[in-house]
Amino acid sequence: MRRRQIAQSESRWREWILAIAMVGCLPSVVSATHEADHRFTVEGFVCGTDGKSSANIDVLVKDTKISYGQIVKTDGDGYYKAAFHLHNDNLGDPLLIEANGQQQQQKVSFDPKDLESERIIRVNFGTGCIQDRGSTPLWIYLGSGAVAAAVGGFIGVKLVRSWRKQEHKRGKSQGKRKK
Repeated sequence: MRRRQIAQSESRWREWILAIAMVGCLPSVVSATHEADHRFTVEGFVCGTDGKSSANIDVLVKDTKISYGQIVKTDGDGYYKAAFHLHNDNLGDPLLIEANGQQQQQKVSFDPKDLESERIIRVNFGTGCIQDRGSTPLWIYLGSGAVAAAVGGFIGVKLVRSWRKQEHKRGKSQGKRKK
C-alpha cells in the first residue's frame, strides 16, 4: 500500500512539472522600452521595383531637429522598425527616412493629449510588399492548437484512468458482498 502512495505522489509531481513546463513555454507577448507617451515608432516595408520584399537592407531613421538617428535592418519580409524616446515637445520634428538610396521626409505626428495609444507612423519604400503586421502569425495558432491538444489528451487520460479505478473498486466491493 505504501509503494502505491509513493508512486501516486511521484506521478502528481511529474504532472505538475509538465503543466508548469507547458505554461512556461508559451511565448511572451509583452515587451516595451518606455511608456506609450514617451515612445515613437517608425516602421514600414522596403521592396524592390518588382514588388518583392528586400531583406537585410539598412534603413536610416533620423530626427533631424535633435540630431538623433538609428540604422535598422529589414527582416526577411522587408519589414523594419525603429523606436525613439520622444516627448510631446518633439511633435512636428522633421524625420528623414532613407532606404535603398531613396529618401522620404516625414514629421513626428501624434495626438499629445492621447497618452495611451501607440505613437507610430508607417513609411514604406517600393511597391507591393505591404503586409498587415498587426495580424497574428500562423505559428501562434499552430502552437496554441498543439498545447490545447496536449492538455486535452492529458485530461482525457486522467479521466479514463479515474473511471477505470472506480469500476475496479466497484467490482471488488460487489465481489465481497456476494461471498
